[in-house]
This record gives sequence, structure tokens and C-alpha cells, in this order.
Amino acid sequence: MKHRGRHRRRKQGRAVRAFLAGTALALTAAATMISASQATVGDNPGALEPLTRAADTGALSLHEQLVPQATLDELASRMGEPVGVRAVLESADRSLRGAAGCTATERAALPVAPAATRAYCWDAADTRTWRAGALTTSGDADDDGWWNDNRVLLAGWSQGTADRGLARVAFVDAGDLARLRYASALLVVPVDGGRDYRALPSRLSGMVWYQDKLLVTTADGLYVYDMDRVQRATVDSAAVGRVEGGWSAHGNRFVLPAVGSYRLTGGSAAPRLGAISLDRSTAPDSLVAGERTAADSDRHARLWRYDFSTDPARPGLLATDATAAAHAVEAYETEASGIRGLLSHRATGTDRSHWYLGRAPGATDRHGSLWRQDTDGAEATRCGSEEAPRCWGVQAGPLSYWEATGEVWSQSGGVLFAVPLDSIDRALA
Repeated sequence: MKHRGRHRRRKQGRAVRAFLAGTALALTAAATMISASQATVGDNPGALEPLTRAADTGALSLHEQLVPQATLDELASRMGEPVGVRAVLESADRSLRGAAGCTATERAALPVAPAATRAYCWDAADTRTWRAGALTTSGDADDDGWWNDNRVLLAGWSQGTADRGLARVAFVDAGDLARLRYASALLVVPVDGGRDYRALPSRLSGMVWYQDKLLVTTADGLYVYDMDRVQRATVDSAAVGRVEGGWSAHGNRFVLPAVGSYRLTGGSAAPRLGAISLDRSTAPDSLVAGERTAADSDRHARLWRYDFSTDPARPGLLATDATAAAHAVEAYETEASGIRGLLSHRATGTDRSHWYLGRAPGATDRHGSLWRQDTDGAEATRCGSEEAPRCWGVQAGPLSYWEATGEVWSQSGGVLFAVPLDSIDRALA
């Protein structure tokens, strides 16, 4: 199936971009005074420190392991032919509330500065026992922002503990930004040679949809999903896997089976994987990753990137060597802790990438912070009479840049929102 369609919908794309460039919504967090007491002493993470020693970069290497084709074929033969993204969107029967329909508490979770230009709140009943943790869009999948004829947001949710729980992805139909609707698919892993599947139990901390693959970070590595292999569940029950009468997905109508995984090979020196995002400003396109640390930790975190493969036979997969290893092609250390959202982007006409870090609030803070770092230093968005840096979402979440519209999408708890990247840069200036 052909997905890359940058020349197919120019007029339609221009209309969408014109709509998105309209007057910003009056969306601000509830009046929040950011006092000097909320700003952590020594909060500035300073300049990025390049990591160039083999011992440092070697700890970031990943080993690729793909699910055998025979296993995937066996699962499809038992469950029926895969249905793909369109079928999930066509079944979308849950709605996100627009900003006006969000509660005061939900709106208070939004950034203070810069203000969100779009905001939506999830179906509270559907997400009550789930935790938001990852976000990507069809703007990552294809540089024109479309997946075939659909504009899509994908939001990852987890339930339970880090090693005993469930993970699912909400497929949001973003064709009409005034009326977002969604349906969910459970993330699973094929077992028994494709004769069954189990739930992906780990909490999601990051997600990137690139070409036909969805890469999802868990505590110990990356899982890979093929967006053309969405399968229908046939039994509505709390079970996961093959059951009497068919296939169950814990009440979800769809499942997405893993087609591969990447595991860190650095042993005790390897980081705990956290936020990831796509960077289209490099050649080739790259996946950037950040180390997950506690919000108040003194431990320095690592930031690094992997190249995506340019082999037409490996769409959406990382570049690997003859031993199936994906190596970090760039790495840094930052004094920042509690990184929950991450972007890397190189502005046109420059030769240096800026790294944008969404940091979780510390124990005494209400709001998180948003920093831009490079090898020269760091700047934060600031607000309040004290110009403190705690201005980002109450629950700092993932960052995903939609290149075709210039917007950065994120989540703060149960609130999905967008901020233009140029607004962020102006707030940082």
C-alpha cells in the first residue's frame, strides 16, 4: 500500500494549514501565580555536554529482533485479514470535549506560557483508570501530515503497574479539529507461534509513528508495531488473547500485534528509556530519545538519536549494522531531570539542533517547565511576576511536532493540547 502522498493533496493541505493558522483560541491555564518559592534553586540545566567516548555511546546501542513472518501470518490466518487504521477510525464512537467543555480543573492543567491554541479533554469515563503517557500523529507518519486520506492523532495509555498492566492506543480522527472522535486498540505481543497473543504489560513513556511503523517505548526498550496489521477482536470480555468463541482485547474492538522490538544492550550502564520523538530536520530522519529520571533527581540525564533506515525493504525501522545493532549517532548529557517530553529540531538555515525538554514539576512545584538546550546553554519559558520557569503543563507530557502545521502537540494529564512551535520559540527568546 502506498502511504507517502506529499504531492497528492496540495490544495487540501493548504486549506488545512490556512485553518490552523487562524486566530489562537483564548486558552490559558487558570490564573496561577508562579512565585520565587516555586522555582527550584539551580534549576537551569545549562549547556548540553557532548558524549563522544565509545564507552558512553556504546551503552545506548539497541539490538533489533523482528517477529518471524510465519508467526504474523499464522495470527492473521486465525484472526482474519488485518483491517488497518481506517477501520479503527470508522468505528470511532468516543468524543473528546472541546476547550469550552473542559472543566476548570482540566483547563488549569494547561501551560501558563505560551498559551495553548487548541485544547481537548478526553472522555472521563473511558480514561478514568488509565494513565496518559505517549503521543504521536500522522504528521510523524508522513511529512504531508496525512495517512492515506486521514489526519490522525495517536495517544498511548497505560493501566496497572510498570510490569503488570495493559497498554492501548487511542486512534483520534483529526479530520475535523472541531469534532475529535476516537476508538482504541490494545497493544499485544504474538505468542505460541502466532496461535495466541498476550498484553503488552509495561507503561508507555514515548511513541513515534514513522512511515508504516509505530515505535513505543517501555522501561526496557522499544516495541515495533505495523499500522497495516490492526486486527479485530471478536469477543467483548476482560480477557486478553484467544478465548472461547474467538479473540478478546479487554473490551477493545481492535488489537495491534507487535512485529519486533529493540533492546538496550549496555547492561547496567544503559539508561532507562523515556520520551522519544521524530526529527525530520536531519538527513536521514532520526529518532531522538531521552533518559527517564525522577523529577527531583540529581542524576544527569542522557539525550541521543538513532538514524532511521533508508532501505526500502525496511520502512519505519532503525538503521542497523550486520549484527542487527542500532547505534546512537549523537549523544549528550544534560543536568535536567524529570524529562517527560522531548523534541529535537534544526531551524532552516542553521547547522545546530535545538533540544526542547518538557520537565515534570518537582515535589514543591505545581507546573512543569519547558527548556530549550544546545551546547551553548539553556533557556526556559517564563511567567509570573518573578519570571519563574514553571510555566508548562501541570503534568508535563510528550512532545510531538506536526511539521506540516507548525504545531507541537502534548498532553497534560487528561488534556490534549497544541502550541505553535514559533510561539514556544518567541516565549524562549
